[in-house]
Amino acid sequence: RQTAQNQIAELRQLAAARGMEATIYEEVESAAKARPVLDRMLADARAGKVRAIMVWALDRLHRSMVGSIQTVLECDRLGVPVVSLREPWLDTAGPVRPLLIAIFGWVAEQERFRLIERTKAGLARARAQGKRLGRPPASPVLLHATRDLVADGVPIAEAARRKGVPRSTLQR
Repeated sequence: RQTAQNQIAELRQLAAARGMEATIYEEVESAAKARPVLDRMLADARAGKVRAIMVWALDRLHRSMVGSIQTVLECDRLGVPVVSLREPWLDTAGPVRPLLIAIFGWVAEQERFRLIERTKAGLARARAQGKRLGRPPASPVLLHATRDLVADGVPIAEAARRKGVPRSTLQR
């Protein structure tokens, strides 16, 4: 299980050193496709509720080059500085800053691709070794008993809960 507690502690120290009180926005689910917490943070920034955005590293803000650039430039437009603990150059102005944002965004994007490749390779290796992946099959005995409850008028969700069978498995 992943945790951001070390990062949060360091960011709280940075905020305190700058005389700011930290509000933590932390994605707790996979942020590969949807970023509801990032969306909420940016909405708060647009509403003037955020003075600065502090990240442990730029790749924690976004996993794509385009996303990093767009997010940082939008925050610049809003007057909300983006500060990175690991990339102090981000907290500066100058002509090279957009180039560095693009480079570090590209690096984050490449790391995401490598993570996907490593995950796929690990799954392929496990399959080749004969390991079963995914949810274990449901017991036919439990499925029949659950089906009988449904036939007696018990709602599907309730029957599944009583017998410990996933509802989607029972419906299938």
